[in-house]
Amino acid sequence: MACLSNASCIALPETLPKPVLLKETGGDEENSGVHGKPSIYSSKSKECRLEKVFPFYAMGLAKPETYSLMTDSSWCSPTDTIWDAVRLEAKLEADKEPILSSFLYASILSHDCLEQALGFVLANRLQNPTLLATQLMDIFNDVIMRDRVIQRSIRRDVQAFKDRDPSCLSYCSALLYLKGYHSLQSYRVAHALWNQGRKILALALQSRVSEVFGVDIHPAAKIGEGILLDHGTGVVIGETAVVGNRVSLMQGVTLGGTGKEVGNRHPKVGEGALIGASATILGNIIIGEGAMIAAGSLVLKNVPPHSMVAGTPAKVIGYLDEKNPSLTMKHDATKSFCEHIAVSCEGKSNGKLKSENEL
Repeated sequence: MACLSNASCIALPETLPKPVLLKETGGDEENSGVHGKPSIYSSKSKECRLEKVFPFYAMGLAKPETYSLMTDSSWCSPTDTIWDAVRLEAKLEADKEPILSSFLYASILSHDCLEQALGFVLANRLQNPTLLATQLMDIFNDVIMRDRVIQRSIRRDVQAFKDRDPSCLSYCSALLYLKGYHSLQSYRVAHALWNQGRKILALALQSRVSEVFGVDIHPAAKIGEGILLDHGTGVVIGETAVVGNRVSLMQGVTLGGTGKEVGNRHPKVGEGALIGASATILGNIIIGEGAMIAAGSLVLKNVPPHSMVAGTPAKVIGYLDEKNPSLTMKHDATKSFCEHIAVSCEGKSNGKLKSENEL
């Protein structure tokens, strides 16, 4: 298992790891494996394992080399501010609640980077008697530590939870306790496995996530970054669904098909959309960028960008000034809102909004 050192974790754009390689040490037979290569069970690696309370984090592999990756200016800070904040918050919480100090050390403070801590948390949430935490950690760390997109996504997702969920007290609490975040990151690993052709393992992971978190996301679905799964319970996302960046989904949302047809059969959700609780969106339809789906709606047709739809079946009831309603999280179709829309819309007829076809 590989982990980043304290020094190599501070700058995300410059330190995302290459695939880990074992390096020659030139030692004696005790420190050498087959054909003179270093053994992962060498005496030197044993010393490394003794350095930590939880030894299965470090299996004697060399530290990964690092290199510059991202050009996005939002990720060009000199330090990994998300990880720094997580560690600081964990230390403060350990001081406030000494009974949680061992848990916080095991989950966060004993690790060298966010990727490693996340792998530990997910593995321990998803383990069962036949799928051990150590096995799951191998899977998570092998995928996350080698996938630069996932490394960026886990940070943008946790920022989304912190910014948009008022009940999210800190980055640390999102990482440790929010099953919406856990299920989303587990999906990202399963999606990477699916794309690698390891479909059985990806489906096994999906099944376990569904059992533990009550969230069912097919590993073939395509989901962007900066996603909020608020509460997460009951969210279902089908195989050919696509979810754009900065989308917020409340509990009970379904992005499903309309029957047993095969092929491209699930919704496509544009960037910045906000989907309310228990909304059901069925079929290969498009939810436009910045659209808002009211809670409990049944959506069967395309939704125009920056519009608000509500009802069963859903109809357009107005248009939004906000570019990304997912960021403001204002999704209440209140009487005052509807009255404002009714007054502002052109061509009122007898005090009622025009029909959907007329808008």
